[in-house]
Formats: sequence, C-alpha cells, structure tokens
Amino acid sequence: MSSYAIGSLVVHNTDWQKEYSEKMPVLIRQHGGTLRARASVQLLEGTAHLPGTTVIIEFPSAAQARAWYDDPAHVPLKQLRNSGASFDLVLLDGV
Repeated sequence: MSSYAIGSLVVHNTDWQKEYSEKMPVLIRQHGGTLRARASVQLLEGTAHLPGTTVIIEFPSAAQARAWYDDPAHVPLKQLRNSGASFDLVLLDGV
C-alpha cells in the first residue's frame, strides 16, 4: 500500500534551496519515492493557517518512507532545510 509523506513549509530565507533541491530528489528516488505535488495550498473552507508550500511524496510503502526519512544522508539535508525554513512532516497511508 502506498504511503504519502506530506510536508508543510514556511520559507524564511532561500539560501539553502539550491543545494537542497539538487540533493533531495536523488534521495527520494533512492527509496522508491516520487514527488507528486509541490505548490501553495488553496483554502476552500474553514480558517486553517496554511503553510507557504506543501509537498507530497508518494512511497510504495510506509517502510520505504521511513527508510527515506531515517537515512543518514537525510540528516544534513534536514539541517540545511531547517536553516531557512519551518517544516512539518506527516506520513499518511493510502487506501
């Protein structure tokens, strides 16, 4: 069953983005993941506080998503991202 890593991002500065955007897609692919969406969210109903950008990454399984997240190569990328953005990440199993 597919699992989806869904990240909400608020960018404070863009200094980190070039290096991050070069390295993160490679790491995602190494774990069988595919970027499905990266865009601003449009609020259709309610009063939710929305992030600047939301990303959705599909993985073949929750185990592969966790392997991507826990990969030692991910640690410096997390630190890089956190140097210029606030980020929340959830994992959601598909149906």
